[in-house]
Amino acid sequence: MSIELRHLRCFLAIAEESSVTRAAARLHLTQPAVSRSLAALEKHLGTRLVDRSTHHLALTAEGLVFRDKAAAAVAAFDEALDATRLRHWPLRLGHAWSALGPYTTPLLRRWHREHPDTPLELLRIDDRTAGLARGEVDAAVLRGPVDTPGLITELLFTEPRVAAVTSDGPLAARASLTLADLTTGPVILNTVSGLTTLDLWPAESRPTRVLTVANTDDWLTAIAAGRGAGASVASTAEMHPHPGVSYRPLSDAPPVAVVLAWRESAAHPAIPQLAALAREVATAASSRSSMPERE
Repeated sequence: MSIELRHLRCFLAIAEESSVTRAAARLHLTQPAVSRSLAALEKHLGTRLVDRSTHHLALTAEGLVFRDKAAAAVAAFDEALDATRLRHWPLRLGHAWSALGPYTTPLLRRWHREHPDTPLELLRIDDRTAGLARGEVDAAVLRGPVDTPGLITELLFTEPRVAAVTSDGPLAARASLTLADLTTGPVILNTVSGLTTLDLWPAESRPTRVLTVANTDDWLTAIAAGRGAGASVASTAEMHPHPGVSYRPLSDAPPVAVVLAWRESAAHPAIPQLAALAREVATAASSRSSMPERE
């Protein structure tokens, strides 16, 4: 049998629900129908996408790769049939937490002024590629190494790292901090969309206590509540101020590359213009900040 869009939708529902039963209820189908769709898809691809050997359904390594491809295909189909977007084709720019930092507003204003017929939609998506790998956006602002296959990246600028600590805690009284300072208590890691991993610390001095969260909001809340400290980038301090969180420079942490990324098969024709404008805005702002002040 030929594979149709419904097979992809069934697989994505199974992947998101981690259950054939819940996927069937979500799609308003019978459980056998969803199971048959999955089996047909696996037969067509010649590989197992779902591991059924455990009590909790899980995707195989091939299933994890195919999930992003299927999501991108479904998103492209739905986008093409969205009648509200036929007159103007919006350019969707994803980001995981801080967009372009201080350059975000200048970019949005200039784009609106110079490209009025192509709306630029800034979308925060809690995902390591800010929805790019799954086709939810056309381009994305990403930080740090990008190793997702099929993506093109262009360096825009680099920014220093900062520590995020509880405002009324002892570390907030310091003018700057080191990575070792953060290991005196638990380290808060956003493992879904965040940049920081334990690899930031030398192997011999990595944190022994870690608390994981799934998004920037929970990360800030945990730090403000005194549950630990975190590491991020300078843009976070500007884009996510919090009364319970103080940001301090991390003196021994390497800077972070900020890149614009898009898929090799990118279909939106305005991506080259977006890349050029993002470079221009970031370069112009950096040049102004490096100019000496007049007396």
